Amino acid sequence: MHQRPFKQIDVFSDRPGYGNPVAVVLDADGLSDSDMRRFAAWTNLSETTFLMPPTDAGRAAGADYRLRIFSPNGELPFAGHPTLGTCQAWLQAGHRPQQDGMVIQECALGLVRIALSGDTLAFAAPPLKRSAPSPALVPLIASALGLRPQQILGAQMLDNGPVWLGLLLDSADTVLGLHPDHARLKDLGQDVGVIHVGPAASNTTQPGVVVRAFAAPMGNPEDPVTGTLNASLAEWLIADGLAPRSYLVAQGECLGRAGRVHIRQDDDHQLWVGGRAVTCIEGTVLL
Repeated sequence: MHQRPFKQIDVFSDRPGYGNPVAVVLDADGLSDSDMRRFAAWTNLSETTFLMPPTDAGRAAGADYRLRIFSPNGELPFAGHPTLGTCQAWLQAGHRPQQDGMVIQECALGLVRIALSGDTLAFAAPPLKRSAPSPALVPLIASALGLRPQQILGAQMLDNGPVWLGLLLDSADTVLGLHPDHARLKDLGQDVGVIHVGPAASNTTQPGVVVRAFAAPMGNPEDPVTGTLNASLAEWLIADGLAPRSYLVAQGECLGRAGRVHIRQDDDHQLWVGGRAVTCIEGTVLL
């Protein structure tokens, strides 16, 4: 076992305790898969990340570092807030990207670009696969959420690594007023993201969109602020003309958080998901 540099970063907030935390081990060389799984279970956060040098193939493709991401239940190919939080920790440790203004992360999903702009980081959303949900699933999920059919304006299965059932709801009050049956959602085995796009959503100076993420099957009844879900919801809704190309999301209010997620689709139709991050804990961990 070794003393390894460690940080805990709060993502999608510039105020400690108001975003979504990720634990970051900055030097994971020599750790086995079981070491990483055990430590991630011990931190009991939604995700813990482990930094290491890129593989030979990743380095040849321009990667600045390699990242492995673990939930308490196992490894993930990609996740949004761990990507931004780990990038923040890597930069704070004194590293600099090969390309000005752009960090290239290698992870199980492949290479992920992270744009640097002032004190905001934004990842390039991975490609989205989407489809219509099973007609039998939506009523079951609606019942577990306490929704009436007329409150659901649209539904899609969304897959950009994690798989979510996305539900477009009729009002912010509907989103914020949900009191889900988390045990029922866990039995149904489907993570669910709900969103409302307000009439002033294109004014990005204030949050015009509200989101909640229910992930009981992953062991997390409600996630405070969720990068991959916001990415997949945005790709769906922008493509279908149901949301503007840029907007600001509020997520986490029902948990006492104040997460802010910046969504922007560029002229090449690449979606960027960004926010701020703040270091809450730093030191070493014996691992």
